[in-house]
Amino acid sequence: MTGFGERGGAPRLGARWSLIVPVKHLDRAKSRLAPAVGRRREDLALAIACDTVAAALRCSGVSAVFAVTDDPRAGAALADLGAAVVGGEPGTGLNPALAHGAAVARRRLPGSGVCALSADLPALRPEELERVLAAASGHGRSFLPDTPGVGTTLLAATPGHPLAPAFEGASRARHLSGGTRELVVPDVASVRRDVDTPEDLRAAVALGVGPRTLALWELVGGGLCPQNTP
Repeated sequence: MTGFGERGGAPRLGARWSLIVPVKHLDRAKSRLAPAVGRRREDLALAIACDTVAAALRCSGVSAVFAVTDDPRAGAALADLGAAVVGGEPGTGLNPALAHGAAVARRRLPGSGVCALSADLPALRPEELERVLAAASGHGRSFLPDTPGVGTTLLAATPGHPLAPAFEGASRARHLSGGTRELVVPDVASVRRDVDTPEDLRAAVALGVGPRTLALWELVGGGLCPQNTP
């Protein structure tokens, strides 16, 4: 197959994945959205995470979604969607939480690859995620950069390879310097469009967000867009 990933890798047909989705305590989540959405910030953070997980669970290449969180409200909502909730975070940041979730996933589903996926992809489309995972199956470790090309929205490791997450900040450069293959997959904007700022949220809405995020947008969107429309 051509068009997936970099040269030298070939997608493995039928490859299966355990997705690791980290979800912060809601009282600390999406702080940069607070000036725009006010008291709805926690609700919006949860809606975004739920839409991300719901879309991921509809992806045919996904064996399971492991939501790493110690937030009771988030854990209950994500479990209702069908995610396996992993508690007991190390408490030392995002990357240890992802490594913890990956270890749990590999114990439970040793035949699946592990893939860290950002929890803030409210426009995520299962078919686009499937194309990215197909590309990742041809490499030991690979990642997908975010829309600005600075961060990372997805980091994958096939069986027998360490996940070794290096998220936060300029993670694209860190993943590249660590020898991780950068995936080049066309037409997967929904997998790259994470949301940290009001501008990001507007861009995600333009792509088409999930129902929970859309409902919150309709409540707070007037404060985010001068025309009072998405």
